[in-house]
Amino acid sequence: MNFTRWSARLPGTQRRAASRGTEGSVPAARGEYGPRPDHPADESGTPEGVPALEDFTVREIIGRLPGLVALVYGPEHRIAYVNEAYAAAFGPRPAGATVADTCPEAEELGLLPLLDQVLRSGKPRTVKSRRTQDGGSYTVTCLPVDSPQLADGGVLVHAADVTDHAEAAERLRASERRHRETAVTLQRSLLPQELEQPDDLRIAATYQPGGTDAAVGGDWYDVITLGAGRTALVIGDVMGRGVRAAAVMGQLRTAVRAYARLDLPPHEVLQLLDGLAAEIDASQIATCVYAVHDPNEGKLVYASAGHLPILVRDEDGTVRRAEDPTGPPLGTGGWLHTSGSIALPPGSTAVLYTDGLVERRREDIDEGVSALERALSGATGTPQVVCDRLLRSLGVTADHDDDVAVLVVQHPARKGSDAELFHNAALELLGGIEAAPRARAFASGVLASWRFPVELCDLGVLATSELVANSLQHGTPPMRLRLRRTDRRLIIEVTDGDDHLPRRRRAETEDEAGRGISIIATIASSWGSRRTPGGGKAVWCEFALPD
Repeated sequence: MNFTRWSARLPGTQRRAASRGTEGSVPAARGEYGPRPDHPADESGTPEGVPALEDFTVREIIGRLPGLVALVYGPEHRIAYVNEAYAAAFGPRPAGATVADTCPEAEELGLLPLLDQVLRSGKPRTVKSRRTQDGGSYTVTCLPVDSPQLADGGVLVHAADVTDHAEAAERLRASERRHRETAVTLQRSLLPQELEQPDDLRIAATYQPGGTDAAVGGDWYDVITLGAGRTALVIGDVMGRGVRAAAVMGQLRTAVRAYARLDLPPHEVLQLLDGLAAEIDASQIATCVYAVHDPNEGKLVYASAGHLPILVRDEDGTVRRAEDPTGPPLGTGGWLHTSGSIALPPGSTAVLYTDGLVERRREDIDEGVSALERALSGATGTPQVVCDRLLRSLGVTADHDDDVAVLVVQHPARKGSDAELFHNAALELLGGIEAAPRARAFASGVLASWRFPVELCDLGVLATSELVANSLQHGTPPMRLRLRRTDRRLIIEVTDGDDHLPRRRRAETEDEAGRGISIIATIASSWGSRRTPGGGKAVWCEFALPD
């Protein structure tokens, strides 16, 4: 860009008119589409009667621009000219004064280093949406000026007032922040505020929303005590973002808790949840793992709807992956889910997680799962410590691009005095009139050996008698009595081969039967029943141990 006309007006120079057609002058404005027929062109190509660009001075053109324009020259950046828009915005500036001394706005906008760069490199530079102290925002472009009259060169400064755009962008960012904060608050409020801690397991969970540039998703987890020492573990991920995903997550979590109370096998819970997910929002699908831990079996029985595999770390550091096939995500319909199992012996740790922990851009997700296996193999300590170590090992920070949920479940290996608080005893029952007396005698001896108070022993024997009598009357062989003691409760359970579940009913005065379950419900802390795999049922009750 040549500014011969500008240099003619710099302080200490005489006003000179640049002749047309000479080097350095502004070329004529030629119509790109050729001269109009009613305006024949002269030799220069400009139609007759149409003013040429050379007929206008740079001063009058730039002086009327709505943009803010200033011309500075020399290494000290002395002011040669400011147009009316610049003077209206920041005030008049004396010619010959330095920018550093008379233009505080230049420092606020960070222009002094920019002017040096442009003058030194001869290349234009632009800074966007710089704010001044009065609240205005400007996008500034600095262009090098090469002129024979400027021995040390000059810089043309053009500033566009973008205050309205900046304020609109800030309002949009504020709205997005409020939306995200609302989603995070909703998400956290729908997650368990305090995890249930079963007698036989130690559990911790972590939820971390994605960074400010990532919309909050629908990750969730839950721990549900089912009774008789059994525990349901749930983790899921709604494939969506924002408040809607969090709302769908909340509905699914509530439904899981309701279905869990039915004490159904994991695959049946997912089957029910699949139909509900399609009704809630057919456009959003979710992945989920539902697992049940039974301390008497030492394993996790689970079903998966498109979710990542459960990982289990044994006491020696070996990590196993639940390899059983999974069904499609929830909400797709038309699929019969199946249950699988993975051993969870004493001393082992299971990890359930969402894809935000292991999924990375431009990387296969299986590589992320393998990285998690390596991290888990060396992760020891409490469940919360393991959670934190896994997040650090997988590089999850506050700026992570996806939300993450992790559920860590430990089955501690108890030794010494701690192990003395946990006992199991079982008796196979044969039909006949001798079954009930044998069960009562067995329960009495076992409860006495566990050093329970006399009152609790009596209640336990009474509950055993009623459960066995109910099974003898309404069930079929094989029948089994199981007693279990933990550090918090006494559990009595009777299984048989009939799958009809008992229900509590009001017995009339003249009825000779029908009071057994009512008695159990009255004397026990809780009771329940469930169907067992392969047919049959289990009826149980619990008594809280005195402190």
